[in-house]
Amino acid sequence: MNSSTDESQLSCPLGVAAPAVPRNVLLLGVVSLLMGMSSAMIYGILPVFLVTALGASIASVGAIEGLAEATTSFTKILSGYASDRLGRRKPLVLLGYVLSAVNKLVFPLASSVTIVLLARMADRVGKGIRDAPRDALQTDITPSAVRGAGFGIRLALYTTGALIGPLAAIVLMKLSGDDFRLVFWIALIPGFACIPVLLIGVREPLNTSAVHRPAIWWQDLKQLPAPLWWAILLTGILALARFSPAFLVLKTHEIGADAALVPGVLALMYLVYSISAYPFGLLVDQTDRYVQLSVGIAVLIGADLVLAFAGTIWIAMAGAALWGLQMGITQGLLSTVIGDNAPTGLRGTAFGLFDLAVGVATFLASTAAGLFWTLGGPTLTFISGAFIAVLALAVLILRPAIVARVD
Repeated sequence: MNSSTDESQLSCPLGVAAPAVPRNVLLLGVVSLLMGMSSAMIYGILPVFLVTALGASIASVGAIEGLAEATTSFTKILSGYASDRLGRRKPLVLLGYVLSAVNKLVFPLASSVTIVLLARMADRVGKGIRDAPRDALQTDITPSAVRGAGFGIRLALYTTGALIGPLAAIVLMKLSGDDFRLVFWIALIPGFACIPVLLIGVREPLNTSAVHRPAIWWQDLKQLPAPLWWAILLTGILALARFSPAFLVLKTHEIGADAALVPGVLALMYLVYSISAYPFGLLVDQTDRYVQLSVGIAVLIGADLVLAFAGTIWIAMAGAALWGLQMGITQGLLSTVIGDNAPTGLRGTAFGLFDLAVGVATFLASTAAGLFWTLGGPTLTFISGAFIAVLALAVLILRPAIVARVD
């Protein structure tokens, strides 16, 4: 049965008075949970694997992370636009998840930094293919009154997987005597498990607004409203301030934490992100978005400053917790703003542009962060992030209509 809201509505168990959200949104969250777990098991230890086992430099780690995210983002805009033109989103979402799952077979077999780079980029191509159509599909099936809650639920489930992944990696590293490749092999299990959930469980409504023709992309772009473009710009600046979470891992390792415990910093970050994503998603639907985003940016500034001067594992963990909190405050809000402002037939394109801005900014930020780390250590890296976050806050103060609610 195809319906824009699905035949059954589920209330999220995370809140007593939670609004009803479509069943499909919950299933998309389960898919994200499983793939997030698989990816986090690998990426929670990959930076240390590159440095200690393959002899990579910190600068090269930054370049790998940045190139991977840039690859993701350029793919997202193509897949998002294709989903608008085809009127089908689920086939592209499924293709992306299958590609990411299959490509993860390369990591336990990698013998050089170059192979890891190629595998990381190919894995991110899969993510790029699926993300914009998936977010557009979620927007299509979620009523506007609970759109923030819907994104909050999916992000909460995704980050739960991203939390379980590093914890599993810690246990497996301890039990195996720091056998990186064994962890990579086991990470394949949840990655492949998400495919039948998506294939069988998630249903796609008919997209009657699709345009089945060779479209002129520039004409479509001119249909996107100004608040959407401002939101994309602000998102790009915030991504410049955040760079890759790999640098949280490297900061913890630099302080002197054991390699097996390093993934714990990501586990804590994702724990806070997971706990905060749904409550702040609810607030997106009910309160002042300008205030919420301002608070989120302020928390990011605080996280960067704490991490810049952290000298012990406990202070670094506090910085990681703040990093997760600012993600919970801001990510569902920004996705909701994009979904609210995008014309129905161009939602895939809008999310593709949104993700492109994030990816290009993350590439620049992660590459620069690696260079700053080489020149001035983690202090220079994270202070630079705090400075850019201040710039993002200034843009929001000057253009508060960026996050205005769309009636």
